[in-house]
Parts: sequence; C-alpha cells; structure tokens
Amino acid sequence: MRYAFIQDNQHIWPVRRLCSTLDVHHSGYYAWLKQPTSKTARKRQQLSGLIKQFWLESGGVYGYRKIHCDLKDVGESCGINRVHRLMKADGLKSQRGYRKPRAYAGTPAVIAANSLNRQFNPTQPNQLWVTDITYIRTHEGWLYLAVVIDLFSRLVVGWSMKSRITTDLVLDALLMALWRRNPKNKVLIHSDQGSQYTSHEWQTFLKHHNFESSMSRRGNCHDNAVAESFFQLLKRERIKKKIYATRTEARSDIFEYIEMFYNSKRRHGSNGQRSPLDYEKAHQKMVMCV
Repeated sequence: MRYAFIQDNQHIWPVRRLCSTLDVHHSGYYAWLKQPTSKTARKRQQLSGLIKQFWLESGGVYGYRKIHCDLKDVGESCGINRVHRLMKADGLKSQRGYRKPRAYAGTPAVIAANSLNRQFNPTQPNQLWVTDITYIRTHEGWLYLAVVIDLFSRLVVGWSMKSRITTDLVLDALLMALWRRNPKNKVLIHSDQGSQYTSHEWQTFLKHHNFESSMSRRGNCHDNAVAESFFQLLKRERIKKKIYATRTEARSDIFEYIEMFYNSKRRHGSNGQRSPLDYEKAHQKMVMCV
C-alpha cells in the first residue's frame, strides 16, 4: 500500500495517522488539495498585481488615493479602503519627506504689491503664473532650478537649471514659458522678493512683454504656496536623500520628472485627479464645444 505524507518543520506525518489524530476523514485532505483557488483569492491577486504595477509606473510615488484613480481608469471596481489595505499588506507606500533648511538674507526690496493675494484658481490658462527657485545637491556643488507654473492647471510651463543663482536663471525659465504659451493678454506673474525678481533686468523684461508683477510678503511662503508645493513634490518624489554625482546627472533626472511624469502623468487633486496636460486638453475641448 502506498502512503502519503505531510511534512512540517520537525516531523513527517502519514496522512491517515494525522487525520485520525485530528478526528477528520483523510478524504477531506485530498479534496482540499484538489480545490482550486477561490474567486475572492483570485480577485485579490489580480488587484494586488495591478496595484503594484501602477505603483511601480509612478516611480514608487503614488499613495492609495491615486492608485485607486488608476484602477478606476482601467475599469476595476474596487473601494478606496480596499486599495489602502492591499497596499499596506504588500508594503507599498507613497514617497514622503524631503526637507532642507531655508535661510533669508538681505534687506527687503518691495517692487510690487501682493496682487495675487493667494487667488490660486484662475478660470482660464495664461492668467496667473507663479515662479520660484530651489536648489539641488550634487557632488559638484549646488544646482539651482527655477520654474514657472500656470495656476490654471499647475502645468510647469517654463524651467531653467544653472550652477549659479543669477537673474539669467529666472529669465531663462520665463523665456521658455513665453515661447511655449505665447499669451495674448496680460499675465500676472507672482514671485517672492528675491534679488533675482527685484532686479532691473527682470522688471524691464516684464514691462516689455506685457506681464504684471506680484510679490509675496516678506517671509510669508504661503503667498507662493503652489510653487513651494511643486518643489516639495519634486524633492519628496524624485530626489529624496539623493546626492547626484554631477550637475548633468541631476539636470537629466529633473527634466525627466517635469516633462515625462509631472506635466503629462501625475494626478492632481486640484485638477480632479487629472494630469496638468490632460486637464488643459479637457478644457480646450470644452471651449471648442461651446
């Protein structure tokens, strides 16, 4: 007679003997072996696979809310709390935390009033832009990044990266935005009171290209909260705890984040969980239909 055995960490048990000890019939064990994976288990495996796929496609950035939106986009019916539980069980987390102390120096030089006044939600593109500067660590030294963001869709319409924090840094970012958008009407552009934005070159450029200047109050970062928020996302989602070997390496990685992920793919709560480009395309279609 042939016998089947069950092995644990310490013993090898004959099936009939073990079943007798547990007071169950051995046929139940064989039926259990042949039983296919339950429908619930298969659904869980499928969802877990999709969740991990979308999380990896985001670069390990997305949390359960944005993953839930991705699932809805592919037709998966799943509650947001279930997505949270599955991500927690698989150890998938959103990227968090990147802080660098900020230092203020110099004497305030107020050139323009705070005309924006925290009105961060215009109804049309090319009405309100914000701009700011941040810095990124590399082994060659600091790399400075200036961006221009259209508040309508949170799209980064202009950016510039240089090894020195000069007026040319911010002017190049604004030139890119001007070339890309070619606004027909006057644009309000908001900045802080940094020396680059209070310089004669910056103010002259604004006057010659139909821009109106607005500036944050001294030491009040909330007046330029959207630009600050973008820099926090960039550092949290892409360059957290990184020190790039060269400025060229940093430029390439930041370019990829802005143009290939943030503008074209990253979901924003203020855009109804659509990317900036998708939000603007939807707006254009709506305008054409009116």
